Amino acid sequence: MFDRLIISSLKTWADSSPCKPLVLRGARQVGKTTLVKEFAKEFSVFIHLNLEKEEQRRIFSSGKNFPELLDAIFYLSGKERNKGKTLIFIDEIQNSPEAIGYLRYFYEEAPELFVIAAGSLLESMLNRNISFPVGRVDYMALRPCSFLEFIGALGEQVSAEMITSGAVPGFAHEKLKSLFHRYALIGGMPEIVAVYAATGDLIRLKKTYQSLLAGFSDDVEKYASNNAMIHYIRHIFKTGFSFAGQRIKFANFGVSDYRSREMGEAFRTLEKTMLLELIYPASSVSIPILSNYRKSPRLQWVDTGLVNYAAGVQHEIFTSPSIMTAWKGIIAEHITGQELLAYDNDVLSKRHFWTREEKNSMAEIDFIFNYNGIIIPVEVKSGDTGRLRSLHLFMDAASHKIAVRICQEKFAVIDLKTIKGKPFRLISIPFYQISQISQILDKYV
Repeated sequence: MFDRLIISSLKTWADSSPCKPLVLRGARQVGKTTLVKEFAKEFSVFIHLNLEKEEQRRIFSSGKNFPELLDAIFYLSGKERNKGKTLIFIDEIQNSPEAIGYLRYFYEEAPELFVIAAGSLLESMLNRNISFPVGRVDYMALRPCSFLEFIGALGEQVSAEMITSGAVPGFAHEKLKSLFHRYALIGGMPEIVAVYAATGDLIRLKKTYQSLLAGFSDDVEKYASNNAMIHYIRHIFKTGFSFAGQRIKFANFGVSDYRSREMGEAFRTLEKTMLLELIYPASSVSIPILSNYRKSPRLQWVDTGLVNYAAGVQHEIFTSPSIMTAWKGIIAEHITGQELLAYDNDVLSKRHFWTREEKNSMAEIDFIFNYNGIIIPVEVKSGDTGRLRSLHLFMDAASHKIAVRICQEKFAVIDLKTIKGKPFRLISIPFYQISQISQILDKYV
């Protein structure tokens, strides 16, 4: 086990009063169970209920009143009540709608107990008319490992401290750039990161990638609502990684004869599982950010490393001197999108990009970032400031004068003017400092 940054958020949750049961959401294999077991070290008593096991699932399905349920949980786990701070972890809770219903009573009748619920297919429950008790549970999202967690797993604590300190010395740039290139190649799935941290062997990762992808594919029948949906979702797993980071159309997706309606439903089903996100464009330069669902979305998978393996582009990325040029720049944009969300535990957070689709004036910005109510454009570009036409159009329309570029070069702040002559400040942030984007903007906005 290596450190996950979300642990600090879990500690904050546990310190809240009253402490509602926590529903931990996240895609399959992002490390939910391992995380909770690590967090359990903060408690005197830890009870782990795995509802894939019939005897433990039966605890919740026998119609007990809540006091009887608590007695059964402690008795069958061999633990005594009132022996200290207690954490109850209900794993794979999607297997028991009754267990979901009981969560409200933990909050109402046993607030002294700390309860976390999770499950690898939990998101699929949202499609089955099963809801969590409104106002009586909290939610937190777990993502794949961020770059900071990745280098922490590799033992690069000094590098991580340099990044979070906000002052990266020039001599560290090449090493940090190289580390991020490796992260963009491998990705952030915890099992992959753990194997690489232990062995340093890229070849040994092949079996782990295969296992993860096979696991996603094997779960298709659990995600799907009918037999036809199984075929649509399998088609997405078979072809969809090759369309990562690109705008897609549902109709005939992946060189198929499937219709837009059916494929759209399949994509939205997978989006609920948090295995992918359909990132829709917005056209406003001020809040609120309104997604335009009439336009084609961009396909963002849960992890760039999985994309690289499944799409067969690992060798190209490994041998490329820059991730900016690998796979036509798609990987650079995809990993940027992943990093922009990696440090956000809000389950409702989504990414957006910006478009202007006027006659003779098409423009697109890779991402837009809501910073304290100001919409900051984020472009993933090389160091040439002369090729930022879309950014100039955005800045001409915006009320502020700050833009961000993510690139391979060292950190820099550049004063520019748009084509129309409006002055603005371009903050050039290297990939390895994406985690610090809010802290950097604090100094310049």
